Amino acid sequence: MRDAMQHGGPDDCGIYLDDEFPLAFGHRRLSLLDLSPLGHQPMMDASKKIVLVFNGEIYNFQEIKKELEGKDYHFRSSSDTEVIIYAYIEWGKECFKKFNGMFALALLDKRNNKLILARDHAGIKPLYYSIQDRQLYFASEVRAFTQIKPEWPENSDWRKYFLLFGHLPEPVTTLQRVVPLPKGTLLEIDLPSLKAAPQQFFSLYYNYTIGNKEEAIHKIHGTLTKAVERHLVSDAPIGLFLSGGLDSSLLTVLAKPFIPDNLHTLSIIFENEKYSEKYYQDLIINQTKAKHRSYLVTEDDFKHSMEDIVAAMDQPSNDGINSYFICKYAKEYGLKAVLSGLGADELFGGYESFNRTKAIASLRILPDFMFKVAGIFPDDKRKKISFLGVKNGLGEYLFNRGFFIPSQVAALLDCTEGEVNAMLEQMQGHIPAFIERLVPQEKISYLETNLYMQNQLLKDTDYMSMWHSIEVRVPFLDKDLMELVYSINPDVRYSKVRNKYLLIEAFGKELPAEIWKRPKQGFVFPFEQWMKQVMPAGGASAKSAALQKGLTNGNIHWSRYWSFVLSQQQRAKKESLTIS
Repeated sequence: MRDAMQHGGPDDCGIYLDDEFPLAFGHRRLSLLDLSPLGHQPMMDASKKIVLVFNGEIYNFQEIKKELEGKDYHFRSSSDTEVIIYAYIEWGKECFKKFNGMFALALLDKRNNKLILARDHAGIKPLYYSIQDRQLYFASEVRAFTQIKPEWPENSDWRKYFLLFGHLPEPVTTLQRVVPLPKGTLLEIDLPSLKAAPQQFFSLYYNYTIGNKEEAIHKIHGTLTKAVERHLVSDAPIGLFLSGGLDSSLLTVLAKPFIPDNLHTLSIIFENEKYSEKYYQDLIINQTKAKHRSYLVTEDDFKHSMEDIVAAMDQPSNDGINSYFICKYAKEYGLKAVLSGLGADELFGGYESFNRTKAIASLRILPDFMFKVAGIFPDDKRKKISFLGVKNGLGEYLFNRGFFIPSQVAALLDCTEGEVNAMLEQMQGHIPAFIERLVPQEKISYLETNLYMQNQLLKDTDYMSMWHSIEVRVPFLDKDLMELVYSINPDVRYSKVRNKYLLIEAFGKELPAEIWKRPKQGFVFPFEQWMKQVMPAGGASAKSAALQKGLTNGNIHWSRYWSFVLSQQQRAKKESLTIS
């Protein structure tokens, strides 16, 4: 299991075998803090009663360490791992509330015969587990479970979820009874009975204490700047993804004062000028004097990398190819960690979905039968109106980001529409009722954060970065910043005039106007053309041919064709895709 994840931790490895319980910990290390052997894991306290394996970073570990040193704790290393151990000894489970970072960890407490699994406040780092037949397995990647049990049963429904969402929404995975630990949660497991009790130690709630625009701007400016400073702490080379968009440009400008002579940035460029962001990237490079490298990605690069891209996917996703290449080149650049602007769109209203709230409200008043017959529309955009028949936020999310409607999923997978609809009803139960009381843009923010970002962007980023032994840090998901954003009244947080209004108000003067005045453009590859050459494992079928024809004619988006191609992958065999 440990070595199935060697790509994510090439610098060191370790195993702990307990002399009392039938228990083993395995760890793979990507060294960023305390590069010496003193940072080796699994790590124990001096009494050897606490044992820890930990993935991620605790950005405020120096503050916590000083507090512990004031209580007469002594440290051997300069790592954040050791701080976690002694924070737990001092404060018990309350210590997790003190951490500001990204983490997945397992902690053995031999004093109380307990094993604790814990995951960070935003679910940045993945942690999967399975408890069955008096056995517990846990890992950072689902692939580790099939490494120890190749015959692990597949979740027969994963393809249905995948074709609906374009990703696997938590708690769904490709394996039966393997689930993610929810974010901001610890699982306390009694040994040896394996009786498990989940406890939420962090949750974001809407506490509108800031209604003044100037106060909000001042606090956003200070809190994000501090978050960037924290996220730059590293004993290994660190840099930034620079796409040319608002978020990555802002992070680059904010990083400059903290690493003035060592600011490294990288970007991807294409032969087709239509996809070029070079003009906007150059604006920031010239302003910050960053040490920048651009990497050209061609169609041949895409073709030659396809098999490795699929191998890198721990769980299927319609996206992630862009992350694959940027992480590959960050590794080539000699970096160990990079900062990403992920999270800004969700928190500050950057997506087009934030501008569709009136249209959704108008469509919601249609009679129910209209949602049922919407599936007969010839174009996919209008077909998706049928999702609004799902009467909670899930319907709105799928209207904005869904892939195939239930009748299409049933046809593609040779199952019944009723089976697909039953799964949709089950997923409705994971959407909390309170979001119906939120103002429309706040509701969209919740859905984008807890569905799209949580299940797709963060997972894509983690497995593609780990595949290339790169750590991606996300300052916009800093715990202090997220709590601040959730305290700002939506009348101040959003604007009908401009997306990401509050972020621009806070930092507009520090960026070239061309950066924040331009229309939003995502990190886009020339996929429309490139995907036409991709065939599913096992070759073309009537279904794939029909979808490919739609792609060629411009009637379906490349990502929908790609999701079908991936749905045909056999987990155990991992057949290669073909490129024609």
